[in-house]
Amino acid sequence: MTAKSLEQALSWLAGLERFSVRPGLERMEYMMERLGHPERRLKFIHIAGTNGKGSTAAFLQSILRKAGHEVGLFVSPYVVSFHERIQHNGEPIAPEDLLALIERIRPIVEEMKDAACGAPTEFEVVTALALLYFATVSYPDIVVWETGLGGRLDSTNIVHPLACIITNVGFDHMNILGGDLHAIAREKAGIIKNGVPVITGKMSEEALEVIESVARERKASLYREGKEYEAVRIRKGDKEILDFSGTFGIYNRCELGLVGEHQMHNAAVAVMALQVLSNYFALYVEEEHIRTGLREAKWPGRFEKLAENPDVILDGAHNVDGVKALTKTLQDYYPGQKVSLVFSALVDKNYTEMAELLAPLCKQVWVTKTDHPRAAEPEALANAFRTARPDLHIYAITEWQEAWRRALHTVHEQDVLLVAGSLYFISDIRNEWKENRKAGDE
Repeated sequence: MTAKSLEQALSWLAGLERFSVRPGLERMEYMMERLGHPERRLKFIHIAGTNGKGSTAAFLQSILRKAGHEVGLFVSPYVVSFHERIQHNGEPIAPEDLLALIERIRPIVEEMKDAACGAPTEFEVVTALALLYFATVSYPDIVVWETGLGGRLDSTNIVHPLACIITNVGFDHMNILGGDLHAIAREKAGIIKNGVPVITGKMSEEALEVIESVARERKASLYREGKEYEAVRIRKGDKEILDFSGTFGIYNRCELGLVGEHQMHNAAVAVMALQVLSNYFALYVEEEHIRTGLREAKWPGRFEKLAENPDVILDGAHNVDGVKALTKTLQDYYPGQKVSLVFSALVDKNYTEMAELLAPLCKQVWVTKTDHPRAAEPEALANAFRTARPDLHIYAITEWQEAWRRALHTVHEQDVLLVAGSLYFISDIRNEWKENRKAGDE
């Protein structure tokens, strides 16, 4: 294998309507049939939700690995590299495996151009690649399986899981999922299968009622935060401490590896899911695995501190609910301190309300854009911040590398520099930071 051959394969993959969304499972069903149904050979925990999917997946993976299980992980989008979307025991898919699987699936994708269902999107092919990898290459005991968008018609919904998790329901992707919480919740609840237990995180009564209705229809046992289990946040210095009590056990004073009040809910839903699997499917997980797994869980781009003096924080808050959680965490960990913000968002996000939430906590803001085709223009972002707070120092810079460079050279040692607004942007900044650090070490 050469680097060029993999680069060409990934370029072909990225060319498959990379940023289009074509809901429906017809194309996945076609590919699974042609590939010999790899999805039927695997055990899954399927995760949907507006926010918190990646962090919940991180907690699950960490605990399961501490219990000695071989764990597959499928997430979207990536923060570090494309390979990170498909992992086995925390290690991204190897380049040679990825290339071999792309070459195996490419003829099927090409023939689908003439099929009634049409050619698949990039995300559908990546989903198929993950299933093929887990079923024919890495053979995990269990796969932590994150939806891409929604649930009912998401390509990941081709699987029949051991358990389903719906972390929360908020306003995002409304042009596809619907304009109100009822419609969005109905789409998320589409991952619920007949007789498969469902674990829900903290959410509104309106959204929960929809999920409860679907669970009843499909005779699926339901475990709800605030009802079948409780999560109480106990902060201790710079650590998050969770008291968990559920149907099958109580774990007090659990330290979390991820910070913020919202991570308490993500951790609790993961623990409840594993309790259900342990009690009904004999999945081996002991209390010591839960405690250690929660404490050692890591996930890039979730209030991730890259440096100190000044503190450089990356957070992939990319919608209104995510920014609400971010502002709460900022107030918890940096009470009374104004932050310097580098911000970029996609044009289809409610960046106006995001700016309204962030502006009161900022002393200066650099707004910019990435190469993503849906990236909002810096001047539009700047206007949102100006409207939210006219006295704020705002700098609109087209090139994100220049905005990042200026921010780094402007902040002082005692400052907090926050990067937020889009996971794609977080990925660019994180990779730039790591490359510069690596070059400095050489």
